[in-house]
Amino acid sequence: MKIAILGLGYVGSVTGACLAGLGHTVCGVDRDEFKVNSILRGAAPFYEPGLDALIAGNVAAGRLSASLSLETALADADVAIVCVGTPSERNGNLGLGQLRRVCEEIAPVAAAREKRLIVVIRSTVFPGTCREVIIPALGDSGKTAVVANPEFLREGTAVNDFMEPELVVVGGDDEDAVKTVASLYATLTAETAMVTLGTAEMIKYACNAWHAVKISFANEIGAVCGRLNIPATEVMTTLCKDTRLNTSAVYLKPGFAFGGSCLPKDLRALNYRSRQMDVTLPVLDSVLDSNQRHLQRSVQAVLDLPAKRIGIYGLAFKENTDDLRESPVVSLLEQLIGKGMELRVFDPHINIDAIYGANKSYILESIPHIGRLMASSVDGILEWAETIVLAQKPSAEMAGRIRASGRPVLDLVCAMGPTPNQMVK
Repeated sequence: MKIAILGLGYVGSVTGACLAGLGHTVCGVDRDEFKVNSILRGAAPFYEPGLDALIAGNVAAGRLSASLSLETALADADVAIVCVGTPSERNGNLGLGQLRRVCEEIAPVAAAREKRLIVVIRSTVFPGTCREVIIPALGDSGKTAVVANPEFLREGTAVNDFMEPELVVVGGDDEDAVKTVASLYATLTAETAMVTLGTAEMIKYACNAWHAVKISFANEIGAVCGRLNIPATEVMTTLCKDTRLNTSAVYLKPGFAFGGSCLPKDLRALNYRSRQMDVTLPVLDSVLDSNQRHLQRSVQAVLDLPAKRIGIYGLAFKENTDDLRESPVVSLLEQLIGKGMELRVFDPHINIDAIYGANKSYILESIPHIGRLMASSVDGILEWAETIVLAQKPSAEMAGRIRASGRPVLDLVCAMGPTPNQMVK
């Protein structure tokens, strides 16, 4: 395809050179003469391993060129990839000035063309930017389609990251435009994830936030190890050997708050002992507070229901156990009872008369009259309640019965819907 790259900074130069390397015809455009002239003479405008040779080879082959003129770059382009900067403003918000200006400059050029132009936003933008800023800036000529295609390039390994990606994301509302942009990467090994426009924008933020959390987590564990004279690299290297739980997708799923006999207790102990050693752990110290805030969002979601009679599915801290210790459902019930809500509860693995020990002590101290709220079967809540609240993931059989009941469902655990605390059919 014929591709225009708008912005020849770090992302634009790497993207343009790599797409040319895949066989596309690429013209980069920038207001900076130095960047344009660097490309034209077959050199990278900055240092990045492997980029000089890639640019030189593709310029020599006639697949890569550059221009100061937006009109020249867009003249016969099938796709325009916007790679301008979105720097931080003083308040932390994104600066969209360059992005808005470029799209406003694209608008009249695209409107005058015979064929449609697919405008690809590769710049990092907050979810909603494409709909609220980009699309309006491009105007209503009907000659443009907007697609989000975030980059995942690390300085120092950018060429390899592009050519051997783990993740390629293309999002948009126009199916043909999304497929066209996805086809740019057809020869790469990674399968392209084709998603909605907002999802593509959000994935970039989720990835970067996750990387920042991982680095901060490792550094905080390293700080504790340093005070205890324990080799931090040995701890983290060993942690990463567990690919079933530690470095996997197992816990990276939105849902309800965590609980149980281990996670809250051990986090409290780690934070307490660290404070005794004068080691501050801001990330780890915030986890329990974050968990409590998520629980409060679920409480409010239930309180916002118009129904008076609420059936709660689940009581244990997670499915397939009868462990009630520090179950977030117990905290949920306590607050809802305190607000005067009518509740009935069913958990397929809990018989209040049969529990004993710490389990029994915990639940009876928290909710002494829990026995009066418990239903002996799922029918006990389905027939009585006006709305069902899923506080635990049901089995396939139970989920089928809940759906068949026709009762509205508030899903706290993403068992039936993609996002927690939402109503599902």
